[in-house]
Amino acid sequence: MTEEQIALGRRAVACKGWRWMAGMLRGDGFRCTWVDEDERELAAPTWCANGIEWLNRRTGPKDLPDLTDPATLGCLLALVREAWGDDEAYAIPWHDEDGGWTVCVREEDRSVNVSEGDTEAEALVFALEDAP
Repeated sequence: MTEEQIALGRRAVACKGWRWMAGMLRGDGFRCTWVDEDERELAAPTWCANGIEWLNRRTGPKDLPDLTDPATLGCLLALVREAWGDDEAYAIPWHDEDGGWTVCVREEDRSVNVSEGDTEAEALVFALEDAP
């Protein structure tokens, strides 16, 4: 992961609305397949001589999500929807000369832009940071 991706991952896990979800990919290449009731234990399959072995571990402050992974982005969108209380919140590319992405939520009878970023991941993290 690049330094920018690491910094964005740190911002994501620092959010009030952040939690690990099954399907997320960690920066070290392990996919989160199970989360305990404290939302801290991960189980990841690993290959061993006898087939698949399950590795249980506790997440630590250095464990960051891989925000380039499509499944992780989908989970991040789910967290944004939960944090904003809008199950129809969405992220779309911003079509102007600068590019970028925006995240919109429903407010009464219209969509409102709540964050913008250079990438989808950045816009979603900013929306999670700014959630009520």
